[in-house]
Amino acid sequence: MAIPALLLAIACAKEPTVITETEPEFNETYRPQFHFTPPTNWMNDPNGMVYYDGEYHLFYQHHPNSNVWGPMHWGHAVSTDLVHWQHMPIALEPDSLGTIFSGSSVMDINNTSGLGTAEAPAMVALYTYHDAEGEKAGRVDYQTQGMAYSTDKGRSWTKYDGNPVLENPGIRDFRDPKVSWVETATDEGKWIMTLAVKDKISFYSSPNLIDWTFESDFNPDWAAYGGVWECPDLFPLTTADGEEKWVLFVSINPGGPNGGSATQYFIGDFDGSSFQVESSDVKWLDYGTDNYAGVTWSNVPESDGRRLFIGWMSNWQYATVVPTEVWRSATTLPRSLRLVKQENDFIVASAPITELEQIITSSKSFSEKEIKLTGELVELELQPTEKEFTVEFSNAAGDRLVIIKRGDELTIDRSKSGKIDFSEGFGSVHQAPILSNDVNSVNIFLDRSSIEVFINDGELVMTEIIFPTEPYTQLNLQGFGSSNTIHYLASIW
Repeated sequence: MAIPALLLAIACAKEPTVITETEPEFNETYRPQFHFTPPTNWMNDPNGMVYYDGEYHLFYQHHPNSNVWGPMHWGHAVSTDLVHWQHMPIALEPDSLGTIFSGSSVMDINNTSGLGTAEAPAMVALYTYHDAEGEKAGRVDYQTQGMAYSTDKGRSWTKYDGNPVLENPGIRDFRDPKVSWVETATDEGKWIMTLAVKDKISFYSSPNLIDWTFESDFNPDWAAYGGVWECPDLFPLTTADGEEKWVLFVSINPGGPNGGSATQYFIGDFDGSSFQVESSDVKWLDYGTDNYAGVTWSNVPESDGRRLFIGWMSNWQYATVVPTEVWRSATTLPRSLRLVKQENDFIVASAPITELEQIITSSKSFSEKEIKLTGELVELELQPTEKEFTVEFSNAAGDRLVIIKRGDELTIDRSKSGKIDFSEGFGSVHQAPILSNDVNSVNIFLDRSSIEVFINDGELVMTEIIFPTEPYTQLNLQGFGSSNTIHYLASIW
């Protein structure tokens, strides 16, 4: 659960708008039309994602009574296709132990916890309790790990009587448990909790999700430490040639490559107790400023074969002041992760899920350098023919959003993209290194208030939120040939 520095001061600087009585239209100015958003008010970290019985569950950090950060709840939505979402009642609310920060959910199919049955296995949520009163009183142990469970496929939740299941050893930042079942060559299996502890990751193990034992810490001295570590995730990935490695995600705020929030990752091996990294290079999942605190779904069927991910599409530098009122924040597109070997190193690539094809309403191949956009929800498939290229979106109001490749660098310039004056530095130019010698493909998704750029099927990704004063109506290209396609997309609402 991310808590930015000076957040309370920022939140108090402007009286928040509280939306409680009216139903949202899901068609308000800047409301994303093919990205998930809460019905009303504040959202940040996605958490607790789990698949079960045909449904993808998305839980998220939610303040139901204000459009700025406040007492955290777990909002809840479900989907059968990761594209269209059904909003559900709030899953977890604060109680006497604290508010409900980020965490994870698993399906306890083998009933290791004893909380379910063979007919109705327990969906178990592990989360961080944040005791705000304890924090105000000057205590350092105000964050602990709690547990709740559901035996009706996430429709109702019972908090465990013995909470907290993991006490705080005396560390201010002790949060965001990501839990998974891990089997190794020397171990038949156990639950592993990956926990963010100030500026390190701590691993705990359990046979039953209730009793936890410390295993090890991970915090190499060369990693990015610009801010507190949070929202970790640990999972295996396999290359196309069948080589398996373990991946550890760690979100950091501030300290991202383009300022503020970002997610770094490490690749190595996990033996059920400790994580050993192979490379001492800092790697970033997304070089844009607006993909943070993302984690992956648990319990996705082996027959699917994908490691599915979603992130919070904002940045703590300006999340509380963006020009939306009814709701605040969206998620990124769901993405499929894959492990790519590049010479003697590995990277994690992330590409948009194929299920998005179902919302394509029309498609057109084109070779023109300038085309008029006939819709505001757009996917582009572009094939560069030059070493350097430019993609520019614009409108009659003079707004311009520019993507440029020059040499071994990709930039997104949102300095004239539309509304930028709500936060100093929002209208800046962001850079990303291009590690591959050639750019073979450029895929771009443009929604009402965001753009996601995927280079070489997600080997490089930049995600940015934008607020044009009116929809972009013109597309200008340089450095591309005739094999380009534009898809117009339908709203998921």
